[in-house]
Amino acid sequence: MTSNIKKIGVLTSGGDSPGMNAAIRSVVRTCAYHNIECIGIYRGYQGMIEGDFKEMGPRSVNNIVNKGGTILKSARSKEFMTVEGRKKAFDNLKKVGVEALVVIGGDGSFTGAEVFNKEYGFPVMGIPGTIDNDIYGTSHTLGYDTALNTVVEVIDKIRDTAISHNRLFFVEVMGRDAGHIALNSGIGAGAEEILIPEEDLGLDRLLESLKRSKESGKSSSIVVVAEGDKIGKTVFELKDYVEENMPEYDVRVSVLGHMQRGGSPSCFDRVLASRLGVKAVESLLEGKSNFMVGLLNDKVALTPLEQAIKGHTEIDKELLRVSDIMST
Repeated sequence: MTSNIKKIGVLTSGGDSPGMNAAIRSVVRTCAYHNIECIGIYRGYQGMIEGDFKEMGPRSVNNIVNKGGTILKSARSKEFMTVEGRKKAFDNLKKVGVEALVVIGGDGSFTGAEVFNKEYGFPVMGIPGTIDNDIYGTSHTLGYDTALNTVVEVIDKIRDTAISHNRLFFVEVMGRDAGHIALNSGIGAGAEEILIPEEDLGLDRLLESLKRSKESGKSSSIVVVAEGDKIGKTVFELKDYVEENMPEYDVRVSVLGHMQRGGSPSCFDRVLASRLGVKAVESLLEGKSNFMVGLLNDKVALTPLEQAIKGHTEIDKELLRVSDIMST
């Protein structure tokens, strides 16, 4: 380790995701391992502006590896978007001796970290925490695997009702700009059709698909819809359209909403959080800054924050083909 950093701050920002607590734990204990002090910053950047800090040691993160959400809380801070707000945050960090930051969150959180780094030369390292899996530079973000398992479990239960009543269910999952949750959970749960923002299926093709399912002998169907899908303005418009054109279907809508964000993180997310936390702290101690730590080809790797923010994740074309074949 080449850096002279003696105190590191850690915060969670943006939407919560399972695995954030495991990442906090990893950061705190890696600091302790290297005899570095760790300061927990409550409520993200807003807490940084208000000086809402707490010293954290190995025992302060006992029994949180299995908990969803974030013990440091999260908030979106409009004040941090201003020069004055960031100056307050910088002054507060200097006052308590924090010399580097680990930011756990999504692209909005990383944007704040990058601006802060540019203005003050303050060392920052990002850990991707979002269930949408829409951050460039990592195959998996914290919480994504847990969210997939949650969605598949719920769809399995919905299918029991669909089969019992010969119903068509539209199940809306999170994914405003990315269809990773919808595509993977749809395949995993055996959905008849999957609608994602990256692929404009079209209303006519949706009807054709449902008609083929009906003709092949299927008496019920599950259609998984990412919330950012462009076919209909809302999933309820899709329901109305299908009912108008296929009155033989009894159509229902289930919007899974924020239940996808909660719950105990999967083993995969706990291990990933532990690996990323260690890499984030040790990278700062090596004098590196303005990177995001992620998982590429099952190896922990660094991606410049700017690339992580501006880059776009691609939907897996092979999975699209698998989905088409499985819906036969």
